[in-house]
Amino acid sequence: MIRLFNAYFPTRTLLLTITEAILVTLGFVVAVVFWAGTTVDWIDLLYNNGLGRILLVVAVFVVLMYYFDLYNSFILANRREVVTRLVGVLGSAFVALAVLYYAFPEISLNQRSLWVGVLIAAIAVPLWRRLFSLLNRSARFSERAILYGDGPLATALMHEVTNRTELGVKIVGFVGKDTATVPGIPLLDGDLDELVKRENVQRVLVTMADRRGRLPVEQLLRLKTSGIYIQDGPEYYENVTGKIPLDSLRLSWLLFSTGFHVRAALQLYKRLFSLIFGSLAIVVTSPVMLLAAIAVRLDSPGPALFRQKRVGEHGQMFEIYKFRSMYDGSDKKDLTPAEHDDARITRVGKWLRRTRIDELPQLFNIVKGDMSFVGPRPFVPEQEMEYAEKIPFYKERWLVKPGATGWAQINRGYNVTLEDNRDKLAYDLFYIKNVSFGLDLYIMFATIKILVLGRGGR
Repeated sequence: MIRLFNAYFPTRTLLLTITEAILVTLGFVVAVVFWAGTTVDWIDLLYNNGLGRILLVVAVFVVLMYYFDLYNSFILANRREVVTRLVGVLGSAFVALAVLYYAFPEISLNQRSLWVGVLIAAIAVPLWRRLFSLLNRSARFSERAILYGDGPLATALMHEVTNRTELGVKIVGFVGKDTATVPGIPLLDGDLDELVKRENVQRVLVTMADRRGRLPVEQLLRLKTSGIYIQDGPEYYENVTGKIPLDSLRLSWLLFSTGFHVRAALQLYKRLFSLIFGSLAIVVTSPVMLLAAIAVRLDSPGPALFRQKRVGEHGQMFEIYKFRSMYDGSDKKDLTPAEHDDARITRVGKWLRRTRIDELPQLFNIVKGDMSFVGPRPFVPEQEMEYAEKIPFYKERWLVKPGATGWAQINRGYNVTLEDNRDKLAYDLFYIKNVSFGLDLYIMFATIKILVLGRGGR
């Protein structure tokens, strides 16, 4: 795993992204040099910002491949989905480039070079993806690992690693009691040193829950000095999943681990960012908000704005603003989260929720300082108190300002049940532990993807 923007990404996925960018770049260079025809094209490539124009096309391709989820774990393992989505990327690339070239003709490639470059990319990228898939699934190129310990964390890691070949790790077994139920991963018995040699293991993940007096420290240290990578199970789980393992979370870990502290400089940046860009966003979106307010008033009786108490930083209450998407008074009768085809939602409200326009008034909360652009989503006090009673460490999510979007929103989606919110807390704690300028930028970039594709709205 490689850490970027204070989040973790599989090394193989990043390698795939880089190699595909290089492949597309070479395809367009070949198109310009060998198919566009003359010495003029060489000169154009070298001295008239030809390479810059090619890199713009490559950037469009890579961004679209990200937006079409072509680096998603599930898609990487599904050949049919890859081909289907690559066709979508090619079509969208033509549209995006046509708009860019119409607006800025000076940055365009000549038509023949563009068509030939796209054709080369359309052939080369699927072939490379096929080869990458074969290499990715090969056990020969996977790191062999065993889990030392059993329980919920060990089982969760087995499921996660087994389903994600891009991690490049193969779990060959676990040491502990016969409590794990993951097919194909056996219980190993014997001395740890012998198991490591017999199974040709390169990594040992310590997933033991209660380690007091039971952890073979000297043996693990001896293995480490011999070149075996010894890693804490909760740390690896955090890296792989982007969330904190609640089942194995201890108060001492919260106390002594890095993170869980927002520096004064970062707090200042977040406040200035919220104030400046929140104000600009209000100005830019004010025509849309005016039209939305008129539509809400015409569609059903009641105010255009919906106001509701929410729990913010340090448990302080604030009033959140949204466009009303339900019939007036529905929030007083029923506090349950909205479902698909919820009878409480108005006709205009369905459209507002689908497009997320109902969230735009939260820009005023952001400018006021009640919220930030990025942070855990705030809930009503009744829900928050219920979750705080039933979910351990829930109040820790109040350590930072709530946000209009967040790490849980881009990874988890909509939450309804208690278990949903327990999983959401695991993502929120990861964000609070790793909060940074880079992580905020990544979350906002991923949020734009969700908004453009219209995902998750109810």
